[in-house]
Amino acid sequence: MALSPLNQRRWRNFKANRRAYWSLMVFSILFGLSLFAEVLANDRPLLVNYRDEWRMPFLKFYSEKDFGGDFGTEANYKAPEVQCLILTGGLAECFDDAEDITKAVQAGRFDTATEGYQNGWMIWPLIPYSYNTINDLGGQAAPSAPDAQHWLGTDDTSRDVLARVIYGFRLSVAFGLIVTVLTSIIGIAAGAVQGYFGGKVDLIFQRALEIWGGVPELYFIIIVFAVWERSFWILLSIMVLFGWTRLIGVVRAEFLRARNFEYVRAAKALGVPDRVIIFRHVLPNAMVATLTMLPFAISGTIGALASLDYLGFGLPASLPSLGQLSRQAQQNLQMPSLAFTAFFTFAIMLSLLVFIFEGVRDAFDPRKTFQ
Repeated sequence: MALSPLNQRRWRNFKANRRAYWSLMVFSILFGLSLFAEVLANDRPLLVNYRDEWRMPFLKFYSEKDFGGDFGTEANYKAPEVQCLILTGGLAECFDDAEDITKAVQAGRFDTATEGYQNGWMIWPLIPYSYNTINDLGGQAAPSAPDAQHWLGTDDTSRDVLARVIYGFRLSVAFGLIVTVLTSIIGIAAGAVQGYFGGKVDLIFQRALEIWGGVPELYFIIIVFAVWERSFWILLSIMVLFGWTRLIGVVRAEFLRARNFEYVRAAKALGVPDRVIIFRHVLPNAMVATLTMLPFAISGTIGALASLDYLGFGLPASLPSLGQLSRQAQQNLQMPSLAFTAFFTFAIMLSLLVFIFEGVRDAFDPRKTFQ
């Protein structure tokens, strides 16, 4: 669908801001890759060929019995016995013990000609660890320094840091975007109604906002999680519950200024419904001031999530969290790679988001033109 002339002008203005444009490109690549985190970092193979059948363990559950084993639990694809079952087509009995299996798997020596199957094979992700994979460090203490197997090292529970950064980046950005979108919709609608109608509506809204603003958010979160278990959706709901007031002041001021403009009075005189005047005629003029606040809103949401995770009142411990990585960096000062990873992840992510929204703000500003 072709863009309207107005949106074409906005896109040209955005591209003219090279910092914002290239930040969008870099962020889109990083976030796009993180959306396929299960393909990039996983402790299950992407593709398995077993007895000339193709299987995708990273998408579907397969038990050890599905590969000729004895157990109905999920197959441990890194176990030498399971690798032997896959690579030999289920002829694990041809080996005497686990040591022989390990040597054969490493050497790739299998004889399956008697069964008529070709040797099986597995394709692993680029990072063969998920965010919750507990790795065997071979007697090395955790956290461990970066090496060939763990490019950013491991945390204090032997989990791969790079895998947790990929999953945590996706989770943090998704959380921040969802909260920002929901709070913006509620806040803009509330501020528009408050500023457009004024009078008693504005007075009642202001008193209610003053009361609600006095509720301590952190204490509320602590009380809620003392009653219910921590979860992604409960935390998101609380952040929306307290964050929607962020944009009301800006939107209200713009509507109070614009409600007496001549084109608004003319629309009222012609009988145009209030909702049409609010959202079609006045709101577009208030978007520049609103978009100015969005970089601070999304970066503040991500920072708040990281702070809550750092304090232990954020997402469940089972989920990948950049805030947990920051806390581990503080608790393991002997491993500076954790601190550097947390710092650069937050710095790059938040800088890119701020640059992008600065470009969006300038693109919607009618006073700026494409050069």
